[in-house]
Order: sequence, then structure tokens, then C-alpha cells
Amino acid sequence: MTSMPPEERIGSHVKRAEQALIAAKTTACRPAAVTVPQYAALLWLAEKPGISAAALARLCGVTAPTMNTVLKNLHERGLVERTPHEWHRNVLETRLTVEGRAAMELADAGAVRVETALAAAFTPQERDQLIALLGRCAEVLDALK
Repeated sequence: MTSMPPEERIGSHVKRAEQALIAAKTTACRPAAVTVPQYAALLWLAEKPGISAAALARLCGVTAPTMNTVLKNLHERGLVERTPHEWHRNVLETRLTVEGRAAMELADAGAVRVETALAAAFTPQERDQLIALLGRCAEVLDALK
């Protein structure tokens, strides 16, 4: 069995960066009173009104049951409305309400501040390289499934 010291494990560094990002975005979303998963759903709904919960789950990188819980909570707060699809009655289309758009915009302002601060820590070339390297990480890990 080959041993690998923890400090050499790329996954540990990726996880630490992800945790720091989620913590920063959690703080950034607090004024809008939404969680990071709720913010992600609102952000995609602003871009793709009427999208199904299953498609939204894929975009947000969560399971369908998780997205259904997120949407249920957003609906109960009046931030989204869900109506049956015109042709597929068993599919619910989800759209932002006026309140949902306001919450998304407030949360997005905070999230953009986080993303801007993160991007500012790198040169444009370093940012491009980091994005490419993280993409390669995802490809390798996806192939191991």
C-alpha cells in the first residue's frame, strides 16, 4: 500500500478552497436571507425562467430531491412561483417572483464581491490556468465514477 502525506493530496486543498468559498458566499447571501443553494437556484432561474426542477438541479450540481427541497422553501417564502407546464402537466415550471428577483439581486451583489476579490488574487493568466486546472481535476474525477 502506497501512502500519501495529507499535504500532498490535491483533494484536501480543493476541499479547503471550496469550504472557504462557501463560507464567504454564505456571509455574502445573509443580507438577502437566502442560503448559498437557494441563491444558486435563484441565479439560474433569473437566467432561465420556467426551467424544470430537474434541469435546475443539474445546473446547480445537486440532486433532484435536494433541489425540490430548495424550491419548496423558496416557494413557501414567496420567492418563486411554480405552475404546470403548458403541454406537460406533470412538469412544474419555476419562475422568480418580484420578491425572488430582489433577493437574488441582493445576494448576487454580495456573491459578485466574493468572486471579484477571489479573481483579484490572480493575474488574468493565473485565473485562466486555475480554471483550466480545475476543469482537468473534474474530468479526471468524473472518469473515476
